[in-house]
Amino acid sequence: MLRLNEVKLPLNHTEDELPAAILARLGIAADALLGYTVFKRSYDARKKTAIVLIYSLDVEVKDEAELLKRLHHDTHLMPSPDTSYKFVAHGEQLAGHDRNPRPVVIGTGPCGLFAALILAQMGLRPIILERGKQVRERTVDTFGFWRKRELNPESNVQFGEGGAGTFSDGKLYSQIKDPKHYGRKVLTEFVKAGAPEEIIYVSKPHIGTFRLVKMVEQMRANIEQMGGEYRFENKVVDIEIEQGADGGQVRGLTLESGEKIVTNHVVLAVGHSARDTFEMLHRRGVYIEAKPFSIGFRVEHPQSLIDTCRFGPNAGHPILGAADYKLVHHASNGRAVYSFCMCPGGTVVAAASEPGRVVTNGMSQYSRNERNANSAIVVNISPEVDYPGHPLAGIEFQRRLEEKAFELGGGTYNAPGQLMGDFVAGRASTEFGSVVPSYKPGVHLTDLAAILPEFAVTALREAFPAFDKQVKGYFKHDAVLTGLETRTSSPIRIKRRDDTLQSLNTRGLFPAGEGAGYAGGILSAGVDGIKVAEAVALSMAADQQPKP
Repeated sequence: MLRLNEVKLPLNHTEDELPAAILARLGIAADALLGYTVFKRSYDARKKTAIVLIYSLDVEVKDEAELLKRLHHDTHLMPSPDTSYKFVAHGEQLAGHDRNPRPVVIGTGPCGLFAALILAQMGLRPIILERGKQVRERTVDTFGFWRKRELNPESNVQFGEGGAGTFSDGKLYSQIKDPKHYGRKVLTEFVKAGAPEEIIYVSKPHIGTFRLVKMVEQMRANIEQMGGEYRFENKVVDIEIEQGADGGQVRGLTLESGEKIVTNHVVLAVGHSARDTFEMLHRRGVYIEAKPFSIGFRVEHPQSLIDTCRFGPNAGHPILGAADYKLVHHASNGRAVYSFCMCPGGTVVAAASEPGRVVTNGMSQYSRNERNANSAIVVNISPEVDYPGHPLAGIEFQRRLEEKAFELGGGTYNAPGQLMGDFVAGRASTEFGSVVPSYKPGVHLTDLAAILPEFAVTALREAFPAFDKQVKGYFKHDAVLTGLETRTSSPIRIKRRDDTLQSLNTRGLFPAGEGAGYAGGILSAGVDGIKVAEAVALSMAADQQPKP
């Protein structure tokens, strides 16, 4: 097969135009083209009246070697890379060795899910521990919080099967470097579990919450069939670390029930909101350092405004779908303001995991057909400047802001909100305009400047009018700001070795995914889960070797 990139066709091209374009690019007759598949499809919407689709294709032709020789000058033609997944070990290599108790995966978000899947596929029968509930029970609790203001600290947007990504837009794209094509493995497994096949080839694939629920259940069933053992509502409260001359070694875990699990290999995929787990690890001496993250608001506009701005007369085209945006402004006070986790045709959701605090996030269904577009607009902060002195200081920084948001919202889990024009002008809002906020339980209008540090308020007030130059109409007086967005990424990093992916000072502990500071989204978290599962398997194989 050959990979042919940069095949460009009009948005409304016919089915026959794609093979015709291949023949023209390669300069071959129709009978020399044996077949083709779409590897990737994206679009160029810089000219709104002439949007172009851009294809990468895997092409099968007669006389492949001759064609490559004739078109050696074409940098967009090459042999198709092998994107199939290769396992690094198999269970039979490790069987029968009592030095290798079963590996344990803590957390069932995208990272833990793929770590467990790969370990199960290698025959290593992982034990999977989740502090929250199965995904359908968790969904009931989460919707109950939104409707009745009844927060379950162990079953919410952050905790439970599927992780925080379950209640999101289900975005499946990332800018990580992926030379081994692990991302392809993630997408392929999602399709096997029920995702639409288009996620394999569209440039910005997404799934949406309802589809993710079914997929997570199917993947759990597959893991269990291969010997994996799921244990829900099993919260890890302590870790046993045997200290030696050359550092610590994991020997087991303690659950909230008091039960102890013996293991030498733990995948720590707890997500970015497992604050009590981070505190426990710090007490046990596991190396942790503070990490930058960002804070800000959710911003809602009419989706129709974003569609028209991005796609002009082609707004609403089924191939294009609901439009998104990506914005950045470098403020005069040195802070960067940028859009994060943009959810076209979605809703703003209550994402608190601790009582007496308000947190926002964004969510979309696969259809992306809700009235509003929403995105986090956030300001960068750093431990060196904003929360120095302690590895867990970022957690306390988040908590203080979330408590302020709870109080300013009225102490009922309503979120504080403000119209964009009023926020920039420095006055409290008293009534909504044309944009109706989607956040449940509800939004209490106020002055959001009371929540954030002054540097963040200054940077945001400067950024909103500046964004209007990138998305015409973005600086809309009655666009709604809802606070507070604090969980953009983990406030800590549990550092690991580059070669073994184990904790810097604790062997057998494999920090992974968003919570450990090594991913930022569903796809990158899944990829990190695969990498860590491979590292666990290689470590288990090394442990079984006879000692000199």
